[in-house]
Amino acid sequence: MVKVNIISGFLGAGKTTLIKKLLGGKIAKKKVILLENEYGEIGIDGSFMKEAGITVTELNSGCICCTLAGDFQKSIDELIDTYHPDRILVEPTGVGKLSEIIAAVEKARTRHDDLVIAGCATVVDASKCRMYMKNFGEFFIDQVKSAATIIFSRTQLLTADRVEKSRALILEQHPDARIITTPWDDLDADTVLEVIESGKPMEIHIELDDDGEEDEHGHHHHHDHDEEEHEHHHHDHDEEEHEHHHHHDHDEEEHEHHHHDEEEHEHHHHDHEHHHHHHHPGEHDADEVFDNVGVETARRFTEDEIRSMTDALSDQEEYGLILRAKGILQKPEGAWFEFDYVPGELQIRPSAPDYAGRLVVIGTNIDQNALKALFQI
Repeated sequence: MVKVNIISGFLGAGKTTLIKKLLGGKIAKKKVILLENEYGEIGIDGSFMKEAGITVTELNSGCICCTLAGDFQKSIDELIDTYHPDRILVEPTGVGKLSEIIAAVEKARTRHDDLVIAGCATVVDASKCRMYMKNFGEFFIDQVKSAATIIFSRTQLLTADRVEKSRALILEQHPDARIITTPWDDLDADTVLEVIESGKPMEIHIELDDDGEEDEHGHHHHHDHDEEEHEHHHHDHDEEEHEHHHHHDHDEEEHEHHHHDEEEHEHHHHDHEHHHHHHHPGEHDADEVFDNVGVETARRFTEDEIRSMTDALSDQEEYGLILRAKGILQKPEGAWFEFDYVPGELQIRPSAPDYAGRLVVIGTNIDQNALKALFQI
């Protein structure tokens, strides 16, 4: 039997981080294949996973549906025939539709009787539910409704009330969903896998005191007054909205204001004349809604340069609506590092050398010339 787990999630939700956590549990004792369906001209995440000794097949395609009809299907067949794995972890692109990934795996079952979808989960950034639902509902809500389990990320940075509001939004779309709201550091990998593969509705979360103090597990959460201070501080300063590289409870509200013109953008795409024959009217491929800029470069960057450059990406008028940026780059002194940016948060960590510096930026209405000028590439 070949078990398939699909770990979905919108851009920057934390799919790769969750998969790394799962691979630290019992499933790593078996033969595991990770199948990535990467959106963008340059695949970045594959390099992260290769360090863990996991076989990675990357599919780089701007059109998710065409990928599913061709390369994705072929890759599942080849993976099974070549490696005879015990388990396949599928990590779909953040701008893909989980329902289409499930359909592709189901189609593969017609040729592989021992293929079993053991559990589908969608990772959801608990601080951005409402914004993504409003602005990118066609993709985000599909991911939510198609998964039996929803795994909230970044709950350790939010108040209990804020997490509960996000949880209610998810349940409105998927009343039967199992929702993990516990911070990931408080759960072991096998517990998370058990929830993903559980046949019974199940919720696990930590109850907090009303004032957001430490819970019984000793986990500290932000106080509500922090949220009020930051909201006041940034009220009339759009250019400072993402000055700090940490999530706060006000992130989603900032994004709601920051993306006020998104409905016009959505309307524009509904009038788009180009549709693939396998789409229903009004449905879109990722490449009709999202833009990406991917480059390879020999230019070297300091970490401070990347911090400054990603800070600038919050200027929507200058660069477009940037949802994600990530890369593998070399420092002037020779060391390599990875960076991973979502609005309001930047992570930088050391990396093994790659064959060239690489970075990719994903968003909507991207000004490619302005972006290339920013990164001096």
